[in-house]
Amino acid sequence: MPKEKSASRNSASIGGGVSSSHGVSKEQKTLQAKKYVEKESKRRLIVVLEGCPLEVAKIGDKYKLLNSDDHRSYLSKHGKNPDDYRPDVVHQSLLALFDSPLNKAGLLQVYMHTVDNTLIEVNPHTRVPRTYKRFAGLMVQLLFKHKIKAAETEAVLFKIIKNPVTDHLPSTARKIAAEFNVEQVIRLEEYVPVLCTKQREMVNKKPSTDVTDVSEDGPMVFIIGAFARGDLKLPWFV
Repeated sequence: MPKEKSASRNSASIGGGVSSSHGVSKEQKTLQAKKYVEKESKRRLIVVLEGCPLEVAKIGDKYKLLNSDDHRSYLSKHGKNPDDYRPDVVHQSLLALFDSPLNKAGLLQVYMHTVDNTLIEVNPHTRVPRTYKRFAGLMVQLLFKHKIKAAETEAVLFKIIKNPVTDHLPSTARKIAAEFNVEQVIRLEEYVPVLCTKQREMVNKKPSTDVTDVSEDGPMVFIIGAFARGDLKLPWFV
């Protein structure tokens, strides 16, 4: 059943965190303000793929993205449960998200949070590799180099960013965590219309031009487990 929270207002100032011996220029302040407003109010769905099992190990003379099919003996030898290593779930989740009409309309943003607390931002224009083998090779490069660029344009497709993920989410966005270990399971296609109604009610009750106020057309965050078994662990989901 989806669990939902509304984040508290961020107390940081729009221009906070940028300083130099000569101060901040007017152009820099304008750019910072523009980015802040876009982050807080741009209409989009933000998906956090939580608990991504992305772990690299040297097997033979090569580094590999560990998975239960190819590395079961290695994982068992090192006291790890092979069933916990299903990066193919992450791959299939990304394919589904980036093939969606929502992403093609420019209304999707995706973050990946791994089991070892690595946070990854995915460029909405990324073409996710169609085969798992290519995806695995890409993840190995990413975890070593911290970013992956497109060969043609030099655009950053995947990059490791600083935790916590809440620093990258709109401060007042509604956050919904989807899980199955509940008494009653609600299908998303049934829940979303109810959620939209709640959003409209909040807007009607609190009209304001402040970009940090809840907006009917503002951003929304869904947290989805990208693993084969287990429960969502969300210490940042407050």
